[in-house]
Amino acid sequence: MYVILDIETTGGKFNEEGVTEIAIYRYDGHTIVDQFISLINPEKPIQEFVVKLTGISNKMLKNAPKFYEVAKRIIEITSNCILVAHNTSFDYRILRTEFHRLGYEFNRNTLCTVELSQQLILDQPSYSLGKLTKSLGIPMTDRHRASGDALATVQLFKLLLEKDTEKSIIQSSIKYFDQRNKKQKLKSLISEIPAVQGVFYVHDANGKVIYISKGKNIKSEVNKLFLKITKKALKIQERVETISFDKTGNELFSQLKYAIELEVLSPKYNFKKKYKKTTQDFNNEDFIIIEKGREVGEHGIILVEKNEVFGFGYTNLNYQENKLDILKSVLTPFENKIHAKNIIKNYINKNKVQKIIRL
Repeated sequence: MYVILDIETTGGKFNEEGVTEIAIYRYDGHTIVDQFISLINPEKPIQEFVVKLTGISNKMLKNAPKFYEVAKRIIEITSNCILVAHNTSFDYRILRTEFHRLGYEFNRNTLCTVELSQQLILDQPSYSLGKLTKSLGIPMTDRHRASGDALATVQLFKLLLEKDTEKSIIQSSIKYFDQRNKKQKLKSLISEIPAVQGVFYVHDANGKVIYISKGKNIKSEVNKLFLKITKKALKIQERVETISFDKTGNELFSQLKYAIELEVLSPKYNFKKKYKKTTQDFNNEDFIIIEKGREVGEHGIILVEKNEVFGFGYTNLNYQENKLDILKSVLTPFENKIHAKNIIKNYINKNKVQKIIRL
């Protein structure tokens, strides 16, 4: 069961708008089975441009019921229904705001006919209600009045239901108020990450890296990120589409890899750390650090020459480690050698590495 609605408001600042008119049609997928249409006294003046757009004036609303007087009827007609509107985020936000003012938590699952039309009615020059219905031959009366817009949305939604022949697109497009879609997606993403040491990358729908992190157990780190309720974490959870990762095998390589990628990719939701532009020399000018690799039998290698960090990489053959020219060919050079040197020096001052070979 669906309820298709449209709301007109006073205009004004975000979340300070008042409802001036509401139209709700309860729809079973075939016919309208109930309806509620009413002007509403918003108890605040209407913006002048809205008066010109809708034709609804302050005088017309003087004797109209206030929102709290129709709230029970709205709850009843929308109960056990999916709320449908053209740009649902607006109408649903307005309703939730009005009910919040009354101390009531109004929660409904929602569908948006703009989003559905973009998936089921392709290549339209515009997806605004007026232009879209005109191009589809759907009649519309009383444009920018709640009843006229809601009735046009009923006809549009009926067409969308017919076009979704396998009933999969509309079902997958439902936004559940308990966020079960989002929770299921995050759970699925976590399941794909191994419990290994490394660096992970959060990608948005366009494939862009929006966040990077690291850890001894990246599966656990991703899980922690998805459980956080900070403003930044919630934005990452909302925008994440895929997660990729790199195994590192040891903490030192995780720190180096993280620092390199942070500088190169500049992800939107990572804090931009400033690094030191000067550093102290190592105790030895030429040496190789050997650390644990990603797999059994593999070594993580860092080469330092003339007190400068050349690069890092992985080997699993002894002759690669013993032949300097071959070793250099398999290592990845550092672009920011000062930053890498600071990370390595701080790490070996505080931690034991597997082996250091002086050259």
